[in-house]
Amino acid sequence: MKTVKYITALGLMLLLFFGCSEDWLDLKNPNAQTTDTFWKTETDIEKGVNATYRSLNFDGTFMRFAQCALDFRGDDCWSPSPWDVLSNTGSFRLANNTIMQQWLWIAFYGVVYRANQVLAHIDNVQFSNSAKKDQYKGEALFLRALGYYYLVTFFNNIPLILKPYEKSEDFFPSQAKPEEVWAQIYKDFDDASKLLPVSYAGKDIGRATKGAALAFLGKCYLFNHDFTSADAKFKSVIDLGIYDLMPNYGDNFTEEFENNIESIFEIQFERNVGGTALNWVGQPSADGSLTTARAITFAPTPFGWGDAAPTQWIVDEFRLEQTIDGKDDPRLRASIFYSGDTLYGQLFDVVYATNPSKLGCKKYTNYKSGRPDEKDWRSGINERLMRYADVLLMYAETQNELDHRDVAAHYIQMVRNRVKLPDREAEFAAYTKEQLRDQLAHERALEFVLEGHRFDDIRRWGWLDDPTKVAMLKTHDSEFNGYTAGREFFSIPQAEIETNPNLKQNPGY
Repeated sequence: MKTVKYITALGLMLLLFFGCSEDWLDLKNPNAQTTDTFWKTETDIEKGVNATYRSLNFDGTFMRFAQCALDFRGDDCWSPSPWDVLSNTGSFRLANNTIMQQWLWIAFYGVVYRANQVLAHIDNVQFSNSAKKDQYKGEALFLRALGYYYLVTFFNNIPLILKPYEKSEDFFPSQAKPEEVWAQIYKDFDDASKLLPVSYAGKDIGRATKGAALAFLGKCYLFNHDFTSADAKFKSVIDLGIYDLMPNYGDNFTEEFENNIESIFEIQFERNVGGTALNWVGQPSADGSLTTARAITFAPTPFGWGDAAPTQWIVDEFRLEQTIDGKDDPRLRASIFYSGDTLYGQLFDVVYATNPSKLGCKKYTNYKSGRPDEKDWRSGINERLMRYADVLLMYAETQNELDHRDVAAHYIQMVRNRVKLPDREAEFAAYTKEQLRDQLAHERALEFVLEGHRFDDIRRWGWLDDPTKVAMLKTHDSEFNGYTAGREFFSIPQAEIETNPNLKQNPGY
C-alpha cells in the first residue's frame, strides 16, 4: 500500500501588487503569506518541495492530460473519444487553441515555477542537518528537470526560466534553443543525482532518489542519441543494486504494490487522503484530492469513459510469440481487456458484444478493486514514470548502438525471462545492429504498452523521418494518417502567444 501522503501545501504563487493612490488599496493582510515572509525555516522549504510534487497531481500533468498526450500518439493506443480534444490528439489534428496544449503548458510550468521558488530561497535558510538540505535541493532540481523534460518533448521551442519572476519583463520570456533546454535538463538531473539519497524509509518513500535522477538523465541522453553518456548513467542505476523486476508483471499497476522494488519513480496518488475536489488546472483547492482520473478516462465503456483503446496491432504483436509453456504473453492479459476477460464482475464478451474494437484498456484500472466501476472519477493508483525494466531495455539499446550486441541480448532476455518467453539470447547476440533495433522496438512495445513511452520511442528511432516507417505506422494505427511533419510537437498555446509577443508558433501549425 501507499506509504507517501504529501502535504497539501501552500500554492506558493507569487503575488503581484499594483500601486494605487487610494490608501485602502495599499492595506496589507497581516496574515497573508508572501515570498518575503514565508521562506524562513526548514519546514517552509519542505512545504515548498511538497507543493512542487503536488503540481504533478493536476489535470494538466498526471491526473489525466499528460497520459492522454503521451499514449494517444503511439501506435499501441488510439482515442475513440467523442471529445475532439482527445480524439484529435491521437490523430495529430489538434487546433492551436485547445485546452490540451494550454493545460500541459500551464501545469508543467507550474512544476518549474514551484521548483524555482525552492531553489531561489533554500540557501538563505538555516538547516540543522546538511543532508536534509541536500535532499530538498536535489528534489527541487529533479522536479524542475522533470518539468522541463515534458515541456521540451511536448513543445520543443519553450522559454527556459530558472528563477522566480522579479520584474514585469520576466513575464514575457523568449523561447530558448531546444539544445539549451536539454543542457539545463542534463545539469539539473546530474546535480540532483549527487545530492539525493539512494533510498528512503517510512513516510518519505516515493520521493525522488539518486537512481531516479540517474535513470532520467540516461533517458534524456538516449533521446538525443548520446549513447555513451546514456550507457554510463544506466549502468550506474544497475550498479546501485537496489532494483529488480517484480515477479508478477501486473503488480506494477495496482495500489497494493506501489513503490515496489521495480519502481524507480512514480507519481503518488491516494484515494483516501485530502478532500474530494478534483485538481483542475489553475484551480488548486484546500479541499483538493490526491486522486487521478486516469482510470475513468482509459477504462472501457460502460465502466469508464472509454476515451482510449488499444490497437489491434499491439494485440497481434503480443501473439507473435508464446511462452515456454505454450501460453499467451501474460503482459497481454495484464494490460488489455479482450475475449474471455471479466470486467467488474461482467463477462467481456457480453458487455462488448456490440463494441466494434472488442478491446479495452486494463492497465491502471481498478478492475481488481471490488468497486463496481470507475464512475466516481477517483482512482488512487500511482502513475509509474520510470521502472527498472525501462532501464534494462534502454541500457540494452545503448549497448546495441555501441556494438556490444552480446550484452544487449543479455539484458533483453532478462526482461523476457520475467514473463517466461523463450531464451533467445544467443540468437539476439548474432543479430545485426539493425535487426536488434527492430527486436528492441518489439520488446519495448510489449513491455510498456499503454504506459506513454511508445511515441517518444518512435521519435527517438527516427521513424517519423522515414517514409517506409511512417507507412508502417499507418497500418498499425490509422490515426497516423493525420500526421504531418512538425506535428510530433504540440502547438504553442494560442493564448500564450496572444499574451506574450516574444513567443513564436511551432513549425507545422
